[in-house]
Amino acid sequence: MTTTSLSLTELLAALGTPERVTALKGIRRGIERECLRITPEGTLAQTDHPRSLGSALTHANITTDYSESLLEFITPATDSIESLIEQLGDIHRHTIHHLGEERIWPLSMPCFVGDEESIRLAQYGSSNIGRMKTLYRQG
Repeated sequence: MTTTSLSLTELLAALGTPERVTALKGIRRGIERECLRITPEGTLAQTDHPRSLGSALTHANITTDYSESLLEFITPATDSIESLIEQLGDIHRHTIHHLGEERIWPLSMPCFVGDEESIRLAQYGSSNIGRMKTLYRQG
């Protein structure tokens, strides 16, 4: 039987065998979580990436993606699930503490967008790499 024809239950059982469990120990994982900055009225934030969150270009844990209002939280890779969840919680709490009046919409897809012009392209500064990252998103 090939792996493409195995059910999820069969695949999980195969991963649970002693020789495979040993191979999975110590696996490292990280999380990238996206959410949106919104106004108290529920519209996309039109403000710049908050300086209090650090540089979107160089911060190791908090950046933006395609839009200036789209936050991306990045945890370091770790072999501890508990540590991973704690790190993500710390990043989340830090962000909420530094957003001022803005809120976090918990998804990367907004509930409402008027038109393309209401989505501010992510800005990464005037350095060559920063301009290239913005140009990439424009494309």
